[in-house]
Amino acid sequence: MKTFSKQELRERVLTGLGGYASPSDEEIYREIDRVILEEGHSCYGTLSEKKRLREQLFYSIRGFDVLEEYLRDDTVTEIMVIGPDKIFVEQSGVLKKTERTFGSVGEVYRLIDQMIAPLNRMVNESEPIVDGRLPDGSRVHVVLPPVSLEGPVITIRKFQKGGMTMEKLIAGGEFPPELAAVLSCLVRGRYSILISGATNSGKSSLLNALAEYLLPEERIITIEDSAELQFSHVDNLVRMETRNANTEGDHAVTMNDLIKASLRMRPTRIIVGEVRGEEAGALLNAASTGHSGSLSTIHGNSCRDALRRLETMVLMGMDIPLRAVQGLIGSAVDVLIHLGRLSTGQRKILEIYELTDFDGQEYQMHPLFRYDRDEEGKEGRLMAAGRLSRTGRLMDYGQMHAYEEAMEVYDAKYGTR
Repeated sequence: MKTFSKQELRERVLTGLGGYASPSDEEIYREIDRVILEEGHSCYGTLSEKKRLREQLFYSIRGFDVLEEYLRDDTVTEIMVIGPDKIFVEQSGVLKKTERTFGSVGEVYRLIDQMIAPLNRMVNESEPIVDGRLPDGSRVHVVLPPVSLEGPVITIRKFQKGGMTMEKLIAGGEFPPELAAVLSCLVRGRYSILISGATNSGKSSLLNALAEYLLPEERIITIEDSAELQFSHVDNLVRMETRNANTEGDHAVTMNDLIKASLRMRPTRIIVGEVRGEEAGALLNAASTGHSGSLSTIHGNSCRDALRRLETMVLMGMDIPLRAVQGLIGSAVDVLIHLGRLSTGQRKILEIYELTDFDGQEYQMHPLFRYDRDEEGKEGRLMAAGRLSRTGRLMDYGQMHAYEEAMEVYDAKYGTR
């Protein structure tokens, strides 16, 4: 007896559902059961194997095919597809190859269409790269041939259900619980904070968690390439997202456009998911002209490296001397937080600096916290290295006493460096 492939069975199910304008989950399952019984009564192994085939067929129609089980697994934080034969996942901080594969490259393309079509975006040979997000908020990035030489490539970054919170970060060991009170004072004291780190170091997670300390009366504008931030507790919130150009190359809406537009929307704070290019200049101008307390992330290898990258980005969009850019950065950025991963895969806050000024030669950076590693570099602790020198905003916004108390608690528990 012939054994039908999953793709053939799927087509038979879809044919059977042709009479339904918008079939329910129950109707899809009923048709799947009919097809399996009719076409594979003795071809698909044990009862458990048939049950698994049943779920795979359903997810190929209503969900995201073989990726569905990883999207539903909370221990999986990233999913990487390379062509039809390779699927990797990051699970509990460890990257590994799975046993799952797609039946053909056509199934991968069908899945990409299923992901991208609802986003009103286009991806094809002429536009082979696209970013988007899934219904659950996960970020999806697609690269197609001829740019990709390995066939279609999908990368999905998952986010915690319900958004990232301080409680979840502390439970994950990213930093000591006593640091949360210090970070609260920095956010509520309207210090402009730039979070740096490598890919998947936890920048967006920390940014999302810091939003817990935004006050109810504040008006928050968020600006992102692909909306990921989840500020469910903020009522006066405006979320904006960039738009790619159409097929004629017109009507693109850039990060730069959105930051300029946000200045006319009476923001208390402007939060940029990640600065990547010339929009850095607009953000710094906003932060230094009355919109203190802005938050953003940037790729970088350290706090000081993040400032150098910021200089380059500003110069991409502004024809001004480097010294002027450095002066602008010195007046706009107050605190830098750098995150990284240990050799164990554990995410950690590695350093926190206060940027006090630019003296014409170098940035004046005052260390607040530094991570001391053990001899093997696998574990250590975040030690207090100093106190804020510019405390005016703490006093202006009623955070001075809370800050001093939080630092005393931290010093008593962990000592100073």
